[in-house]
Amino acid sequence: MSLAEYAKRSFTKRSMAEAMAKTSPGEFMRQVQAEARKVVWPSRQETVTTAIMVAILMVILAIFFLGVDSVFGWVVRQLLALAA
Repeated sequence: MSLAEYAKRSFTKRSMAEAMAKTSPGEFMRQVQAEARKVVWPSRQETVTTAIMVAILMVILAIFFLGVDSVFGWVVRQLLALAA
């Protein structure tokens, strides 16, 4: 099917329901199990390493945003002091 034909094709609720109804619950479960077997789970070491990296980056970003917020707060206080 060409791209133009695909663009012309309209999917109604009924045609979508008919397309979805073609798969039986048993077949659906077999497909789900087949897809689940393809998943590559990280090892314990990879999970721990990733968690440590996330924690380190979280602390670094928290300190960075604390600094940025403090600078903006100081600037706003200075501007308000000028207006007073």
